[in-house]
Amino acid sequence: MQSLTVLGSTGSIGVSTLDVIGRHPDKYKVYALTANTQVDDLFAQCQQFLPEVAVMRDESAASNLEQLVQSAGLNIEVLSGEQGLLDVAAHTSVDTVMAAIVGGAGLGPTLSAVRAGKKVLLANKEALVMAGALFMDAVVESGAQLLPIDSEHNAIFQCLPERYSRNLDSGGVRKILLTGSGGPFRQRSVESFPEITPDQACAHPNWSMGRKISVDSATMMNKGLELIEACWLFNTSPDHIEIVVHPQSVIHSMVEYIDGSVLAQLGNPDMRTPIAHALAWPERMESGVGRLDIIAQARLDFEAPDDVKFPALRLSRQAAEQGGTAAAILNAANEIAVQAFLDEQIRFDQISEINEQVLNSCEAVAADSIETVLQADCQARKAAQTLVDSILLDSSGNLRAVGED
Repeated sequence: MQSLTVLGSTGSIGVSTLDVIGRHPDKYKVYALTANTQVDDLFAQCQQFLPEVAVMRDESAASNLEQLVQSAGLNIEVLSGEQGLLDVAAHTSVDTVMAAIVGGAGLGPTLSAVRAGKKVLLANKEALVMAGALFMDAVVESGAQLLPIDSEHNAIFQCLPERYSRNLDSGGVRKILLTGSGGPFRQRSVESFPEITPDQACAHPNWSMGRKISVDSATMMNKGLELIEACWLFNTSPDHIEIVVHPQSVIHSMVEYIDGSVLAQLGNPDMRTPIAHALAWPERMESGVGRLDIIAQARLDFEAPDDVKFPALRLSRQAAEQGGTAAAILNAANEIAVQAFLDEQIRFDQISEINEQVLNSCEAVAADSIETVLQADCQARKAAQTLVDSILLDSSGNLRAVGED
């Protein structure tokens, strides 16, 4: 029986993970569940799955959870803060860690699990985006097992040859085809982008996701970050990865071989499929996902992405090619810009404008330590927030360049 820690258990990936685990109580038990501030949701999960430990990143939220746990007579230890997350990610009782904390906040706990040599199910793409070289070096040094959860990267993993050892050439691979739905604004005119509201951006046509990831899908930054993640996961360069817009989200990604073969992984758009695949790997198990009716599906469409409409794709390639802390800078700027958009402080089209200014104004250096990465992250957040503040102060609501009077 595998013992699991679920980092970010109240988010969409965490909830789906617990749904899969709940179908196989003979195979999995929960050691720890963690959340940020969602006390009621985490308490309900504690009542159902009875973990040994529950962690709230927010200390006041942890205090509230502890009161609920004690009142219910549950024998669950409640921890708080970053250290609590690091501890449950690396604990000796844990076999597997689902890394599903969204954003840069997930880097520390995910890296802690890797360094402890755990089986890590990676749903937090930012860990690789921010510190790819350090992260993959830690995987090799610790002997951790890293399995991708993003539907696209999991699909690529399934389509690669069995003998694949992070060397595409040795496996006869020519190219990775990374698919994306194109988001809710694929067919919308770019001229209307300033009018887009947060609710519209969060209404994804195929997937049910948190608001931050939904906005990233709408700008296609999510696809750009996935490109950077794929470079690290599969030890390849951006020019060996082609982004393909596939509106139906049935083909989750493809691998093209030098003999002309193209292998694809298909399935209904449900994150429980890659979660179940990674949990059971190298075996297979029931996920709760309905069968794909390929006849009813009838058609599958593909098109090239529009880099003019979605500049996040161009910026992500730029960051991947630049290397060092460039991707961490882009990711940090994007987190600030997306939150500002969700808070209705900036327009939808200004997300990419802020990201580009920060990426080009903050100097990228060699990502030779976690401290260096976190320093770049902090610098980029401050620069992005300065740009957000400039928009709020400008009566016209326009973005002014850094240093512009």
